Amino acid sequence: MKHLPAQKAIDYLGRDHRPLIGADRPVALTGRHFDTLDPASGKVIASVWECGAEDIDVAVRAARAALDQRAWTGLTADARAKVLWRYGDLLEANAEELAHLEVLNNGMPIGFAQWMVSASAVWLRYYAGAISRIHGKTAGDAINEPGRAMHAYTTREPIGVVGLIVPWNGPIGTFIMKVAPALAAGCSCIVKPAENTPITALRLGEIALEAGVPPGVLNIVPGFGPVAGAALVSHPGVDKISFTGSTAVGKQIVQAAAGNLKRVTLELGGKSPCIVCDDADLELTIPSVAMGILANSGQVCFAGSRLYAHSKVFDKVVAGVADFAAKVTLGSGFDPGTALGPVISDKQRQRVNDYIDIGRSEGAEVIYSGSAPAGSGFFVAPTIFVNKKAGSRISREEIFGPVLVATPMDDMEEILRVANDTRYGLGAGVFTRDVSKAHKIAARLQSGNVWVNCYGTVHPTMPFGGYKESGWGREMSSEGLDAFLEMKSVFIQLH
Repeated sequence: MKHLPAQKAIDYLGRDHRPLIGADRPVALTGRHFDTLDPASGKVIASVWECGAEDIDVAVRAARAALDQRAWTGLTADARAKVLWRYGDLLEANAEELAHLEVLNNGMPIGFAQWMVSASAVWLRYYAGAISRIHGKTAGDAINEPGRAMHAYTTREPIGVVGLIVPWNGPIGTFIMKVAPALAAGCSCIVKPAENTPITALRLGEIALEAGVPPGVLNIVPGFGPVAGAALVSHPGVDKISFTGSTAVGKQIVQAAAGNLKRVTLELGGKSPCIVCDDADLELTIPSVAMGILANSGQVCFAGSRLYAHSKVFDKVVAGVADFAAKVTLGSGFDPGTALGPVISDKQRQRVNDYIDIGRSEGAEVIYSGSAPAGSGFFVAPTIFVNKKAGSRISREEIFGPVLVATPMDDMEEILRVANDTRYGLGAGVFTRDVSKAHKIAARLQSGNVWVNCYGTVHPTMPFGGYKESGWGREMSSEGLDAFLEMKSVFIQLH
């Protein structure tokens, strides 16, 4: 029996969805709205005020005022930590509403949305604890000279006003992944959610105020990337941009940020390999490989979209993954048993289907191709190709859908060469019983994240980011906090 969205979530969708700037909920200065859809039905679920460049300027001034007035950094470290901890508590208290809003606006299965809310609360508490660990160092005697005593030390200070641009494939999780360390560092934030999924960002902004984040420290400005996003990136009053999205847009952000040399963190695309050795435990490997590409309908930056399996086990692995995919249920995220929801939009559905057609035209063998549910939702069924041709588009380009390309190989040197032969370097999976082999392969993979006998695990204590064109910098962990801090050296000559 299908579960229905909670009444609290339905009531929230019916509200007037204005931006959050300072303590106010002003109408957007553009005077325009845009519709946001339920990808499972294609129907409009809410109308949101559309921010433009003028709205971004107002938000930047509000964030700068909060920073200059020390509305947040003027609080003690303990007080700020308590606010972030309470923010996590309130996420859990509102977990049902948030998860249901995420399903309605993004389409993901309810279990995945519930995990996202729960993990976000954990991330907030991790950074609440990190606030008291922001400290500098003192220099030793080496800095002193005869007759010239010196006391020298470093401090770490918030970078300033930061623009946080959140994608549509994991709206709650990526919001908190950026906001939590930025707030822990003492920054003032302006969040530009994806135009496809603005709803939970606005709700998370309200909950932050309820938790005690001072007005102006966290501002939410829904709008479109080419207008609102571009204005945020190029604004001279913004000191840093943290962006998650496509590599193409990431390159545009680098160019736009040159105006005031604002700091930039980029978490971009991927074409991640899964390597299955001939000694792999297939009962563990097959579901891990399958969910590595099927989770969130393949709309994951580190999705394991390339499979390289030793020829001794290749047929078993591919058959097992195909059987797994055939048993997966596509449907509304509110349906019990749904493992795959829709993709985010009709445009994305067409993009994925176009790549499936490209794979067929390139001569790749279709091992499995499922059927999408009938109706107006944006569903794409899993497709598994076997492809032995080097350089094919489906093997090199990010599809961002439930499409796996499998290739049999025998020589580990060749597997590593092909796995690394990509402009991306975000994730990689290795499946083997041999711990020595696992370490050797992991050391040679050009990837920011390597998972052995599992796939896609993230945790706030571990940095997340990519090599090559998969991005700049790291999120999560202490490295994610450092990305929002500046280092200052102070020299004091003693008399």
